[in-house]
Amino acid sequence: MAVELLRVVAVSDGNGEHAVIVDARANRPGRGAWLHPVPQCVQQAIRRRALTRALRIDRPPDTSALVEHVETLNQHGNRTGSKEHEHTVKSR
Repeated sequence: MAVELLRVVAVSDGNGEHAVIVDARANRPGRGAWLHPVPQCVQQAIRRRALTRALRIDRPPDTSALVEHVETLNQHGNRTGSKEHEHTVKSR
């Protein structure tokens, strides 16, 4: 069973500020980061400033669009119907 990850990228507003947006097709240009699409993982990444480091930006970005997207995804549970996060990772 493969774990689903969500790709995010930082977009600049031109004034040095960044926002993190979901790259659902994984084809937006620039450096991306991959997250488990569950609120706990997103909140932990924000709290630890992992997105700032992974996306190589100099300030914490606006993550409101990411948080809203993940909360919407998880209102109906994951693909197995469980509200619990699936931790199984397929080895390559």
